Amino acid sequence: MNTNGLIHNETDMKLLILYILKRLPGPVDKESLFEICVCDNGVEYFDFSDYLHELVENGHIAETDEEEYVITGKGIRNGEAVESSLPKSVRVAADRALAPVAVEIKRHDLIKTSETKDDNGVTVHLSVSDGEVSLLNMDIYCGDEARAHQIRRSFRKKAEEKYGKILELLTEK
Repeated sequence: MNTNGLIHNETDMKLLILYILKRLPGPVDKESLFEICVCDNGVEYFDFSDYLHELVENGHIAETDEEEYVITGKGIRNGEAVESSLPKSVRVAADRALAPVAVEIKRHDLIKTSETKDDNGVTVHLSVSDGEVSLLNMDIYCGDEARAHQIRRSFRKKAEEKYGKILELLTEK
């Protein structure tokens, strides 16, 4: 552990990880989680990785199929019991650092992409919602997987813009 920050030991680091995951609205990738954790200068990547792995092994955190992390019920219960032992300045810095990631996670949940393969090729399924209303549901036949992946990435990156362009095209006079 680095001695520049307020996080100085394994327990503090694990507690910080649980504190952050509890406040995020959904799963987060390892790199984003680490970037939030460096709100305290005492966090080093290899220690972070080891402690994250231990938290997964002991059931405090679950790893998704997409290699993202989410807190479990056990993690919430155990983290809540001792999170006040984290210095207030670290909690405030963590809250500030996780805010933009939380916004991106919420956005990610409103934009869905998937694909299905059959004997004829690949169909891409795209959808956008505002959280309550489905704004767009569209299936596009695209032939091969490479093109399907390209369409999915492009749509996910700029879904709001593409939705606006589709509306514009469909409502032009």
